[in-house]
Formats: sequence, structure tokens, C-alpha cells
Amino acid sequence: MNRRVLHIARNTFREAVRDRVLYNLIAFALLMSGAAILVGQISIDIERLVVINLGLTAVSLFGVVIAIFIGIGLVSKEIDRRTLYTILTRPVRRWEFITGKFFGLAGTLLVNTLCMAVGVFAALLYVSHRFQRADGWVLVALYFIVLQFLIITALALLFSAFSTPLMSAVFAFALFVVGCFSEDLRGFAAMAHGAEKWLATAAAYVIPNFSALNVITSVAHGQPVSGQLVLYNTIYALIYVLMALSGAVLIFERRNLK
Repeated sequence: MNRRVLHIARNTFREAVRDRVLYNLIAFALLMSGAAILVGQISIDIERLVVINLGLTAVSLFGVVIAIFIGIGLVSKEIDRRTLYTILTRPVRRWEFITGKFFGLAGTLLVNTLCMAVGVFAALLYVSHRFQRADGWVLVALYFIVLQFLIITALALLFSAFSTPLMSAVFAFALFVVGCFSEDLRGFAAMAHGAEKWLATAAAYVIPNFSALNVITSVAHGQPVSGQLVLYNTIYALIYVLMALSGAVLIFERRNLK
């Protein structure tokens, strides 16, 4: 990472941390973890399962909201404030601007995930009074959640490179929702025929496979996650992020900013 990208990433991180929405979402996610404790106390012998399910789901959902609603404004805010013109008059290339914005928001989401993960493990310790060996798989689930955030951030930047903030949010959120059911979409493609089969198959492979990155239920039941799945998801997420960022750079390079 060169110095210009690092500088843009650092400034993006600072701006995102100062955003009030960020703190509200983190607080709400921590409240969800607290609610998981209360629900777990009502349940009989399933406190740990409820805490992990609700806690990790809260981390995932609110992290996605942060990625979308901050990511879609990374480009548009700079244009509206007219600070982008000042940045680009310096020896900063457009690809460096997009890349720096991505790494800045990715760093913000990583820090937020760590903060919310502390809340989840604190809730686990509260209901179980001690950590179990199976709790280590929660870290794998959190790692997959971070991979989700990286993909969503790249997609938000891709859409913001050519669309308005509102439409970018709609596109990114729609892809997230559909991507959570990508396995069902692939199943439908296998049963379809003719043009529907081709369209469904193409959509199943273009839309991000968020269902493969969701192991919350299995981890909550103490089931281990295979190393092969970890490797596959890591490579898949990195390739998808690279493709989305490449698309964002290509579009932004050709965009008329006047």
C-alpha cells in the first residue's frame, strides 16, 4: 500500500469514527447482545445457543448497515463538498482514491467488529460462567462476518461510483438480501429449464454467496467449521472484493466529475 492510499484510508477511518450513526449502531448492537442474555435466561438450557445466535446476528446486521450507509457516501460526500477536486488536483490517482476509501472503511468495520465481539463474549461468559472449547468457533463465525463486510463495502463503493446514494443503498442492500439466499437460488437454477435455467444460474454465480459465509447456526450448536470452508470463503471473498473494486475503479476513472 503506497503512502497516498494509506493517507486516504487514515482520513476515511477518522471521518467514519466521528460519524454519530456509527456509535448509535454499535450501541444498538451491544444492546442486542444484552437482550440475548435476557432471552437466554428465559430459555431453558439453551442460553448459550440463544446468546450466540442473537449476538452474532446483531453484529452481522448492524455491520452491514454501517458498511452500506457509510460506504455509499464515501464518494458522493467528497463530490458534494467539492473536496474531491482538491484531492485529485494533487498527485493522487482515482484508483488510489477508491482503494484508500475501501481500506479506511474496512479498517473501521474491523474495529467495530472487535468492539461488538467483546460484547458477545461478555454475554457468553455471563450465561456460561466460563468459556468452552466450542466457543472458539465463534471467532471463525466473526471472521466470516468480516468477509461479508469487505464484500458489502466493495459493492457499496462500486454502486456509489456511478449512482446516487439512495440507489446505491437500495442496490447494495438488495444484493445482500438475495445473497443470503444464494443457495436456494442455485437450487432453483438446478430445477429450472431453458432460459430460466441460464438466467438463474448466471444470477446465482454473479450475486455474492453470503449464505456460505453464514455459519452462525452451526457454531451456536457447537459444530466445528472445516478448514477447507475457511480457505474457500477467504479466497472467494478476496476475489469478489478485487472484482468489485476493479469495477469501481474502471467506472470512476471514466466518470465526468464536472
